[in-house]
Amino acid sequence: VQLQASGGGLVQAGGFLRLSCAASGSIFSINAMGWYRQAPGKQREFVAAISSGGYTNYADSVKGRFTISRDNAKNTVYLQMNSLKSEDTAVYYCNLITTAGGNYWGQGTQVTVSS
Repeated sequence: VQLQASGGGLVQAGGFLRLSCAASGSIFSINAMGWYRQAPGKQREFVAAISSGGYTNYADSVKGRFTISRDNAKNTVYLQMNSLKSEDTAVYYCNLITTAGGNYWGQGTQVTVSS
């Protein structure tokens, strides 16, 4: 299974970005897809996730600003990030969990928010 993330970049505070992550390979059944992030000097933290049935979960720090969605036909998950803050600056990683218990990570995409 390969995960290809895209959409990161440099944006001013208050701006927006949309991340995408496409999964490919031997994917038989996806349980959930999500996003994590890791800022310099900090541990990787959960951002948002969406189940195969569309149930969503968000970190408190992004609730009301970020929206996760997925296209099951394309095995793709999206993260719409609005009202970005400098503290959102991090490398964002896509995550995929299969019903068989497989846990896969993308290569990460840099998001930088300038204040």
